[in-house]
Amino acid sequence: MDDQNTSKPQAMLSVFDAVTIMVGLVLGVGIFRTPSIVAGAVDSEWMFIGVWILGGFITLIGALCYAELSAAHPHAGGEYHFLSRAYGRPVAILFGWARCTVIQTGAIAAVAFVLGDYLSQLAPLGPYGPALYAAGSVVVFTAVNIRGTAEGKNLQIAVTFVEVAAVAAIILFGLFGPAAPPEAMPGDVPAPATAMLGMAMIFVLLTYGGWNEAAYLTGELKEARRNAAKVLALGTLILVVLYTLTNVALLSVLGLEGLRNSEAVAADMMRRVAGPGGGVMVTLAVVVAAVSTLNATIFTGSRLFYAMGRDLTFMRWVGIWKARGSTPAHGQIVQALIALALIAMGAVSRDGFKAMVDYTAPVFWGFLLLTGCALFVLRWRQPHRALPYRVPLYPLTPVVFCLMCAYMFYASVAYTGTAALVGLAVLVAGLPLIFFRRRSHDPAARTGATESTASHPHLLGERR
Repeated sequence: MDDQNTSKPQAMLSVFDAVTIMVGLVLGVGIFRTPSIVAGAVDSEWMFIGVWILGGFITLIGALCYAELSAAHPHAGGEYHFLSRAYGRPVAILFGWARCTVIQTGAIAAVAFVLGDYLSQLAPLGPYGPALYAAGSVVVFTAVNIRGTAEGKNLQIAVTFVEVAAVAAIILFGLFGPAAPPEAMPGDVPAPATAMLGMAMIFVLLTYGGWNEAAYLTGELKEARRNAAKVLALGTLILVVLYTLTNVALLSVLGLEGLRNSEAVAADMMRRVAGPGGGVMVTLAVVVAAVSTLNATIFTGSRLFYAMGRDLTFMRWVGIWKARGSTPAHGQIVQALIALALIAMGAVSRDGFKAMVDYTAPVFWGFLLLTGCALFVLRWRQPHRALPYRVPLYPLTPVVFCLMCAYMFYASVAYTGTAALVGLAVLVAGLPLIFFRRRSHDPAARTGATESTASHPHLLGERR
């Protein structure tokens, strides 16, 4: 067994690698599902495009806030590490529990269900086929990432490039295909209520979701203090451009009314411009998108298990970084087991994907709000600390980000189903874990102390 005090995350990721993983995480199945819902909540074409641009702007604001935190505190534990610095170990441990049992594993299960749904269309396996495909995909991609960080990274780069090429093809077909017929264009309709616009933003931001995962790459990013901001800003800008152009293409071919009446917007668009073969192309594109998001989510999620294992006495073996392959192999195994349990839970519901989204949303937005507030707390506690990157227009930028997170938390509780309450109950069930944390006099108890102070000695002076 590798010694956790000698094996540690290595700076193996370039800016290109990290941006590719980030884009692969976010550029997922959402863009193939949410445009029709958003179209139903707006009253004009310009407003439809506008909410996607606004969502991208809000995402960029969040990314810039995370860039300051990631550059100042690079660590494989990502948000777990930020929360520990800002609020102390108990809050970080509760977040770690939530992420391990609700947020990350729920996201893995949700994407796996989408992949299973589409694979079942290509090769049906019966009523439980989607769940079987979902479980199998989690096992396969976990095995790839256990083999090594390089293998997981290389797979992600390859899949992301295929995915971007597929989205680019949809954009080109849409922009240069036949325009929407006159009868598909919207007429005069009443302006949507504020609640409807709010619902549109929920689904827009859901589609942009996943950008924050880049924080978990900073422990393995080369020159993280200088490059963290580049990764988050560049990755977000690429996503905004791709999503905006994709929706312009969809609107160009289907029109706003056509979008509202479509349950598979990309497939309907491609069938109109390329015939029946276009629908098959979109199905394959969704499969690639799901594979990309699933592999990237498994890759980043296991880093949190590693950080948790270094802080909890009964999870010590999970906090081991496997020297061979430079990967948190034990964390990946535990992550896969929890995700498989959630897939089993989702298999008995009517819609496994929706159940997982409801399960994760309130907990996710609640802790994202705490992370945004952590930027204020850390600046207040360390007023003279030299920051490698400062979020522009402080304090306005993080205030906007925190207000957005607060609204999304409210909306996710108000508009989701029973699964959301289950997720909150699981969060509360993790409260006893704070009594199992390692004490500060134990060198292993300091979050990331071994690896962080080895390369950044001045961190010894920070609050533990």
